Amino acid sequence: MLKVRKPVVRKLKWGVAGCGRFAERSFIPTIKFLRKSTVVSFYSHNLPRAKELAEKAGAPGYFDNYDEFLKSGIDCVFVVSANAHHYEQVIKAAEAGKNILCDKPIAVTSKETEEMVDACRGKNVLFAVNYLHRFHPQVVKAKEFIKNQVIGKLVSINLNFNADFPPGSNFRFNKTLSGGGALRDLGTHMIDLLRYFGEEIEDINGYMDNVVYKSEVDDFTSAVVKFEKGGYGYFNVSFNNKKAFNRIEILGHNGAISIENLIGAKAGASSKLTILLDGEAKKSFRKRGNKFLFLLRSVQKSFLKNETPLVTGEDGLINMKIMEELERKCQISKS
Repeated sequence: MLKVRKPVVRKLKWGVAGCGRFAERSFIPTIKFLRKSTVVSFYSHNLPRAKELAEKAGAPGYFDNYDEFLKSGIDCVFVVSANAHHYEQVIKAAEAGKNILCDKPIAVTSKETEEMVDACRGKNVLFAVNYLHRFHPQVVKAKEFIKNQVIGKLVSINLNFNADFPPGSNFRFNKTLSGGGALRDLGTHMIDLLRYFGEEIEDINGYMDNVVYKSEVDDFTSAVVKFEKGGYGYFNVSFNNKKAFNRIEILGHNGAISIENLIGAKAGASSKLTILLDGEAKKSFRKRGNKFLFLLRSVQKSFLKNETPLVTGEDGLINMKIMEELERKCQISKS
């Protein structure tokens, strides 16, 4: 009997630059669910740490030399190091012709971000950003409701992302490495979600403070934005809450949407989308899902088909400029 050979499925060969907790706790367990991806090598300035994660992931390569890491047979790089290292690592990866997924925020300044975007464009390299909340099915469904005006004209969007990150737990409180605190780390996700739901932002105002931890970076930020097409957005982020109700609330003139247990929830958690429309009974939908897995699947498809990712370096640049504008206004209010 003639045996039909199955077609060989090309696999993306990933390299991971940065061996922190996200690489260990999110990337390594999640990449195993992607049939068309495999991790080949890890880079860290701490070679034993790179070796530790390589062994955990079953990857053959580990390096403390970034140039050698880029020559390790990889197709693409997940840059998940401290924010201050993104600039050099993305530029070098682009020059080496590697497609890139970069953690957020993608740099420390908008000037750096512009140069990173230009470098990738100049080398025809695909540049995606780890804004994972956009990819969850509940978020996609809420966007569909807004677009189709199921809740009527958009009035406001309210987002909350509060967590407990005390000083000394990681690089977040080192301004040289992070560029800033709660706004840069958590607020950038909220700005991206606001842009996803309400589209482009016309103006932003708010407050940044050290409510609990008296450090060189903000442990609390709250802001209001005005959308170009109408409606408003609000977000609140902090590093100083041991327990918090992190929610998405979207109001229209004909109804409302809420999403619970999605922002800040563990991978695979069950989130709940509730929609309340005028004249109808309240409806709720539950969905389990790993936001990062949905993002990686999308990025994998883009890289394999050489298509523009759904969230690009240009999105990262827009979000960076919005954060810088809020920081500028808050600094003026303090002076």
